[in-house]
Amino acid sequence: MEADLYDEFGNYIGPELDSDEDEEVEAEERDAAEADDDDDDDDQAEGDEDGGGMEVVLHEDKKYYPTAEEVYGPEVETIVQEEDTQPLTEPIIKPVKMKQFSLIEQELPATVYDMEFLADLMDSPELIRNVTLCGHLHHGKTCFVDCLIEQTHPEIRSRDDSDLRYTDILFTEQERGVGIKSTPVTMVLPDSRGKSYLFNIMDTPGHVNFSDEVTAGIRISDGIVLFIDAAEGVMLNTERLIKHAVQERLAITICINKVDRLILELKLPPTDAYYKLRHIVDEVNGMLSTYTTDESLVVSPLLGNVCFASSQYSICFTLGSFAKIYSDTYGNTRKFTKKAPTSNSQRSFVEFILEPLYKILSQVVGDVDTSLPRVLDELGIHLTKEELKLNIRPLLRLVCNRFFGEFTGFVDMCVQHIASPHGGARAKIEHSYTGGLDSDLGEAMSECDPDGPLMCHTTKMYSTDDGVQFHAFGRVLSGTLQAGQPVKVLGENYTLEDEEDSQICTVGRLWISVARYQIEVNRVPAGNWVLIEGCDQPIVKTATITEPRGNEEAQIFRPLKFNTASVIKIAVEPVNPSELPKMLDGLRKVNKSYPSLTTKVEESGEHVILGTGELYLDCVMHDLRKMYSEIDIKVADPVVTFCETVVETSSLKCFAETPNKKNKITMIAEPLEKGLAEDIENEVVQITWNRKKLGEFFQTKYDWDLLAARSIWAFGPDTTGPNILVDDTLPSEVDKALLGSVKDSIVQGFQWGTREGPLCDEPIRNVKFKILDAVIAQEPLHRGGGQVIPTARRVVYSAFLMATPRLMEPYYFVEVQAPADCVSAVYTVLARRRGHVTQDAPIPGSPLYTIKAFIPAIDSFGFETDLRTHTQGQAFALSVFHHWQIVPGDPLDKSIVIRPLEPQPAPHLAREFMIKTRRRKGLSEDVSISKFFDDPMLLELAKQDVVLNYPI
Repeated sequence: MEADLYDEFGNYIGPELDSDEDEEVEAEERDAAEADDDDDDDDQAEGDEDGGGMEVVLHEDKKYYPTAEEVYGPEVETIVQEEDTQPLTEPIIKPVKMKQFSLIEQELPATVYDMEFLADLMDSPELIRNVTLCGHLHHGKTCFVDCLIEQTHPEIRSRDDSDLRYTDILFTEQERGVGIKSTPVTMVLPDSRGKSYLFNIMDTPGHVNFSDEVTAGIRISDGIVLFIDAAEGVMLNTERLIKHAVQERLAITICINKVDRLILELKLPPTDAYYKLRHIVDEVNGMLSTYTTDESLVVSPLLGNVCFASSQYSICFTLGSFAKIYSDTYGNTRKFTKKAPTSNSQRSFVEFILEPLYKILSQVVGDVDTSLPRVLDELGIHLTKEELKLNIRPLLRLVCNRFFGEFTGFVDMCVQHIASPHGGARAKIEHSYTGGLDSDLGEAMSECDPDGPLMCHTTKMYSTDDGVQFHAFGRVLSGTLQAGQPVKVLGENYTLEDEEDSQICTVGRLWISVARYQIEVNRVPAGNWVLIEGCDQPIVKTATITEPRGNEEAQIFRPLKFNTASVIKIAVEPVNPSELPKMLDGLRKVNKSYPSLTTKVEESGEHVILGTGELYLDCVMHDLRKMYSEIDIKVADPVVTFCETVVETSSLKCFAETPNKKNKITMIAEPLEKGLAEDIENEVVQITWNRKKLGEFFQTKYDWDLLAARSIWAFGPDTTGPNILVDDTLPSEVDKALLGSVKDSIVQGFQWGTREGPLCDEPIRNVKFKILDAVIAQEPLHRGGGQVIPTARRVVYSAFLMATPRLMEPYYFVEVQAPADCVSAVYTVLARRRGHVTQDAPIPGSPLYTIKAFIPAIDSFGFETDLRTHTQGQAFALSVFHHWQIVPGDPLDKSIVIRPLEPQPAPHLAREFMIKTRRRKGLSEDVSISKFFDDPMLLELAKQDVVLNYPI
């Protein structure tokens, strides 16, 4: 036998297989051969080796198995997997995993109106109302929408023991018991005369962290219904929302919700309940008069823009709808008089509204078996025996529902006081459109013309229930959006001069969104809200969707302006570095999903997420880990964004020369007047105004002299940045024409410098930079941007460092609700975190206190948990960004030694924050001024002994 039948260890491996038929024969031979003795095998092997031509074959050259080509033929592509990369813990064929993050109805539920009727109403803008329901946390917005859903969807009912929460569609919202996303609901609702209106309602979160969601809803609405808890009254977010709605120029109506709490929980007598309700209305009117100069903006039950409700018991009425109950019962035979008939008669509201309400509630709660049937007979309410046996809460809900009927009072209020898309179009466009109204396009939008050129403004992105792709949600302002049509999507950076941020897409399907289900439609005319498939790829936050061709003068709608700032930072990285691309994709998706979230990459390469608060970032991280990237992500300890500022004028004129020594710019820095930075940020004053108007504003409000006010060059960073660049040069000393030729370059250098200051690369705030002198080269070649921009930035830095620089940190405004015996514990917790209380007062008509305080954002991490542990969970806190404040201490004081792992005393904080921020960003430990000063400047400084303090 041949040596090929054995391997190098002498084990028998048999001849090569020729064909399938020979296999059985070979198997028998092999069995027989194995039955032989080992000695025989050895002899045979020795005998073979003696034969001629049998040289030694190295083991790596031996061929044990046929190649794939020999087995399958030359034309077959084969892939060889060298090792099994799949771990044993994973099945070879995985079951298909369905991801689902939200509650979705599979079929369209039954409704009391036809879907065709709803679709037909979309063509009449006068019969549409676009409304945002907003209010403080847990003031009953979602419950109110549930009542509307139950009235229009006969098969959808809440279980007796729990709320339906139909618009909390995310599983995380259901688990946490708090709204996280704005949810649109579209339905047909009748008014008190039975006329149907199409209501587009946006149910928004009440938590202050998610106020960006409210902003997105408000932008596409014509009015708001502000929900206020009757027992708690006007709270932190209520006040902010009033201010925000006034700024956005929306109609404001209010709904005082949970009136049952005054009766069943606080047990107030009817007259006291009246004063409590009146106090809420007065407080709202006080705020409206603070925030607006418009005298006509008043809310009052008499005007019909206040309604009263108790969503839990399905009660909702306005004075008009309650009067209708009376007129239906007694006919229109009675009259009201201005003068009280007797001296001790009660107010009409108490007598005709509150007392009947108290009687109904107390009858149901108190004496179900004996007197209730008699009362129900009087009221004409018929209940079956089974219904009478219900528990108190469901029974109360049923009785109130039968007595008050559908929420027609709410519909009347919205119809009368909130403009239709047709009526409110002009004000909406004036406020949110960047282009003018005098073009054909502007006319079409202000007429809400369904036959005009297509303009659609999207403000939100909703991810599909498996989190794979997004649908854009917006409002059609003119024209008609068709399913399957090509459109041009304009992003937030699009301008007529720079058209880069635009893309042609094809619209997929279109839906009308009703929280947990969607109604598919072929076309959506102007005035309606729509959920759009297929054009999500280029959109990040908001977008403008228009015709692909022919509508060339279309400009964009303004990006959203939020009423809060994202000041909390967390750095994220994947646990497994190879999964970085997955994380980046996830970051892009959460960026789309949350309106005010910012993601960026620091110089050091770390990925940073900026959000409004702890709960907000917790939700973002949940979505990033579970929904969008499905990987393990490490999160650094949270930090905050800082700002850099100055507290004095520069101690000397700072100058810098361009690298070619042909230009020289001289500047000084000084602090801005109090309140000016906020005015610029809130766009009270805009750089785009003409010189005269801008000059007048600064002269009258801030006492600037005419010359300085007229020579403001820029705000920075960006157009609404809280720093000002002023040209303070004199025509007699400086060639203004030459200086004007490099104006753009100097402004760019100023913008760059203010975007990342010299202390720790954080934005500069509240500083005025004055150009005092400028020597500019005659030849354009010597004064290019490459020469001037870095020089302008350098002189901004040196002027800044010479003006006593300081760090600023964000401060939160905190509102704590706690019982009286917990107030001292709240003070203790705040004091330990550098907080200070500004006010504590009892809430009228309830046993709770409200404590208002300020706390530095960097010390606010874990504050809520700390507060709860110290008050046995009785205190409830909400905090929101309020203002910037200077950190105590000098950040450049080299005598301060930062000891690791020790809390620093107050005067050392600025130094500590600066050094730790620089370390985190991978910068050198200390600010070296030689980087920003020219040699001649350093000599000048040395003469004046200024440099002693600074490391060179």
